[in-house]
Amino acid sequence: MRKDKLTGLYALGSLLGIVGLIFLFFSANLGTTVADSWLEGQGGIADTSLYQLMIKANISNFRVAGGILFAVGLMTMVFSYYKTLKE
Repeated sequence: MRKDKLTGLYALGSLLGIVGLIFLFFSANLGTTVADSWLEGQGGIADTSLYQLMIKANISNFRVAGGILFAVGLMTMVFSYYKTLKE
């Protein structure tokens, strides 16, 4: 692989890893923000248990997405490092 492609892979892996970590660490804040936005769309009125369910579901979604992005970023970085060593 060419050096510029490997540099691009390093950048992509870093970006995915950082976004994944942000999603993981701030999943509670992001999930609550999305649920608040949903509540506003409902006219500000919803059943409390449904609102809590929306919060938990959104937090879960951000955790899963963050884990996937972090794992893909990490694998991309390891692959790029391996390819660098092979050259």
